[in-house]
Amino acid sequence: MERKRFVIITAGGMGTRMGAAVPKQFLELGGKPILRLTIEKFLSAIPDIHIITVLPEANVTSWRQYCIRENFNCPQRLVKGGFTRFHSVRNALQYVPDGALVAVQDGVRPLISAGAIKRLFEEAESVEALIPVMPVTDTLKVLEKDPSGKLVPTGETADRSRFFGAQTPQIFRSELLKSAYTQGFDTSFTDDASVAERFGIPLTYTEGEKYNIKITTPEDLALAGKLLDLN
Repeated sequence: MERKRFVIITAGGMGTRMGAAVPKQFLELGGKPILRLTIEKFLSAIPDIHIITVLPEANVTSWRQYCIRENFNCPQRLVKGGFTRFHSVRNALQYVPDGALVAVQDGVRPLISAGAIKRLFEEAESVEALIPVMPVTDTLKVLEKDPSGKLVPTGETADRSRFFGAQTPQIFRSELLKSAYTQGFDTSFTDDASVAERFGIPLTYTEGEKYNIKITTPEDLALAGKLLDLN
């Protein structure tokens, strides 16, 4: 039997690197907030998906008002973000039942295709945890800073064929991810895969999408706008 499908949209950060007046997830791209575009992709792929949106506490009311004002009639549970992304996801998992598939998606990755979302959920039905990745194509240099702050070579070499960048959505059997999030916070928990791996959950990796970029800086926003125009 196919498991019910949930997605936790993590949009609880303040986006300081963007340098904007509002958190980056609320900046407009193609006339809509980035967060809305991300949610719409999941609704397009899986119309009956259960959406849990994690927001900064200060923006919960304004987002609710936006959805009403703009007739964005998306059934979603709004959850207040925590101190870190780890704590935000843990807050959201309280509203996910056991026996489901739960995806965790960065709220500022609006360019993923509906086809990729469908494929990832289909692949996730047969594994404990599914992590989309893309190969690193840049030449890698292993450097360190000297006392003056100058970057200097270490003498090490890095084989880029062994390196892959993790993307979202990362999809898990909900009961397993909920168990993994009973662990105490660690600064090495940079995504949900790292939390699950520490808990001993086997991870399965699959190909992601090249243009499923995370919008973090003004340059990312400009690139995303160009890519959106091409679609």
